[in-house]
Amino acid sequence: QVQLVESGGGLVQAGGSLRLSCAASGRTLSPYVMGWFRRAPGNEREFVAALPWAGGSTRYAESVKGRFAISRDYATNMVYLQMNSLKPEDTGVYYCAAKPRRSFDYEYWGQGTQVTVSS
Repeated sequence: QVQLVESGGGLVQAGGSLRLSCAASGRTLSPYVMGWFRRAPGNEREFVAALPWAGGSTRYAESVKGRFAISRDYATNMVYLQMNSLKPEDTGVYYCAAKPRRSFDYEYWGQGTQVTVSS
């Protein structure tokens, strides 16, 4: 089992920045890919960014490339999502997730943190 707890959401004006944090615990994370997803009101959950915990290429949704950055801290088992130049369409609940590297589906999810970007 992997437990994930997000924090750092809030209300920000368009053009502003937020950094989301995800505290991971439960088992070693080296076999996992860590991801961020979001769900906007009335929409399905969508992929935002992903990073193999043990190293490798990051991936981003086209809509956030150049504005968001995913990172992790080995010492504290934290995963971060730095969000810059925020837009109202970035509003939603953001979820941290984890999946085994060879798996297609994410198996572990946090409870989510709300991000609201005002225009």
